[in-house]
Amino acid sequence: MGRGVLLVMSGPSGAGKGTLSRRLLNELPQLTLSISATTRKPREGEREGVHYYFLRKEDFERQIGENRFLEFAQVYDNYYGTPLAPVQAALASGKDVLLEIDIQGALQVKERYPEAALIFIAPPSLEELARRIYGRGTDSQEVIEKRLSLASQELEFINRYDYCVINDDVDRALTRLRAIVEAEKSRIYRKLE
Repeated sequence: MGRGVLLVMSGPSGAGKGTLSRRLLNELPQLTLSISATTRKPREGEREGVHYYFLRKEDFERQIGENRFLEFAQVYDNYYGTPLAPVQAALASGKDVLLEIDIQGALQVKERYPEAALIFIAPPSLEELARRIYGRGTDSQEVIEKRLSLASQELEFINRYDYCVINDDVDRALTRLRAIVEAEKSRIYRKLE
């Protein structure tokens, strides 16, 4: 068994990353989802080691200094990051690892781990993205406008990714994602390891 593949999925809010990640994880038993660490307090129903690793701010900062994150960011008053050791262990054991993270984090991963496959999940159009976000009915008008503005900015980073999957239809997008996983597993350098 060879080394696993590191897949990094990101894209605008409302593009369908969560849905596609869940479906892909259900269909590919060799694929595991990386669990992020954060300094924010757990929300109701969230469990340590399942949804996040919840760390104290000083512990997170110490681990940053020890280079123990594959990527990290500070968002407002909290840190979020991908612990390096579990990702390395899974990859070394032949498991494929999926990270569902923001663009800033994805670009950090690519810099540190160039063989990672960056996948941008894009909506078919900004109009469709707006329809999806409005359809959720969970955000205020102000939050929706912020998300749509951010989506326009995020789309400018597509050319920094290895793949772009347009989520116009979940089943079609899932087929494309499975093909990407297979393509990555077939790369020559992986066969030579």
